[in-house]
Amino acid sequence: MRLDGFGLMVKDMGKMIRFYRDVLGFEIKEAEDTNNVYLVKDGTLFLLYGRNDLEKMTSNKFEYTKQINGHFEIALYVDTFEEVDKEYERVLQEGAVSVMPPTTEPWGQRTCYIADPEGNLVEIGSFNRPFENRAAE
Repeated sequence: MRLDGFGLMVKDMGKMIRFYRDVLGFEIKEAEDTNNVYLVKDGTLFLLYGRNDLEKMTSNKFEYTKQINGHFEIALYVDTFEEVDKEYERVLQEGAVSVMPPTTEPWGQRTCYIADPEGNLVEIGSFNRPFENRAAE
């Protein structure tokens, strides 16, 4: 098996589309009243799927957190430490919720955490080098 992508089950599709498209820069072509949003960001399939639609399709009822979701994160990379700080401030101005301000970690990464409108964690981080070289140590 190969990893094909990942998805978020969302309550308010319009709000989530606006956040991921307008604030984080994901390319989303679907309308805000759609049930499914598919997009590819940097070669990874990303899906927004309406919670009610998933429950109808699977004939199951699921539980959803009503606060910041600590089950997973979406990690975004920028090339420099300065970009981490700049993007953190920018997304807060656009309505993201701060979870952790930019911090340089002992392992050499500068990282911060925000939450999207439904409480999913988004990390913005950098090892102060271009993405292609991030694993080169």
